[in-house]
Amino acid sequence: MQIMEKLAKKAKANREEPPVTLAFFGDSVTQGCFELYKSGEDGHKTVHDKNSVYHAKIAQIFSVLYPTVPINIINGGISGSGAKGSLGRLERDVLKFQPDLTVVCFGLNDSGRGVDGLQDYQDSLRTIFERLKEAGSEVIFMTPNMMATGISAHVTDPYFTTIAEDVCGRQNEGIMDLYVQAAKEVCEEKGVRVCDCYGKWKMLAAGGVDVTELLSNKINHPTREMHWLFAYSLVETMMR
Repeated sequence: MQIMEKLAKKAKANREEPPVTLAFFGDSVTQGCFELYKSGEDGHKTVHDKNSVYHAKIAQIFSVLYPTVPINIINGGISGSGAKGSLGRLERDVLKFQPDLTVVCFGLNDSGRGVDGLQDYQDSLRTIFERLKEAGSEVIFMTPNMMATGISAHVTDPYFTTIAEDVCGRQNEGIMDLYVQAAKEVCEEKGVRVCDCYGKWKMLAAGGVDVTELLSNKINHPTREMHWLFAYSLVETMMR
């Protein structure tokens, strides 16, 4: 990808070449959300850890590979957002920074609309990809992590149990599979490179790994350690 060429050029001619900007456009996972805790009778709050999110880890990787290259990281993740609802903030959160590369990751919240939401999801991704490319940004679509497949023993509060049950239904009934496949179809249509992290999570599950325990909230947010999977997979995708 051109992003690697830009990093290499900057490393060779730091004074002459502009800094490199990477943008990440997505939901709570991209924002840096991890554990959940109860807030009031019918609400919850999230633990935020910006130093442990996958794009912070990418910055660490590139600081080793290209120690002289300044890299700007744009965090365009907002908890609870989906592809359609994020169209209106694409300019504000991503495009105005003129990123060299934008990583897009939506699907977890979008899947809450079930099969009926697939067309809107595809149409929204199509628009996001088109606008990013028109602005001169390279694009990678990163497929999301798996959500919980069962109710963890760590989830004991009825409020969180209800949320977990809904998420398990979407995962186990194949709704998330449909959304990932729908996104891949749009990527093929628009010539967008795919970093298939969801496929890696599925392989872990097929190998007997309890993927629910790889979620910090035991619902849909990966643990800090699993953000390394995203980071390494994305760097590998950039290098192809």
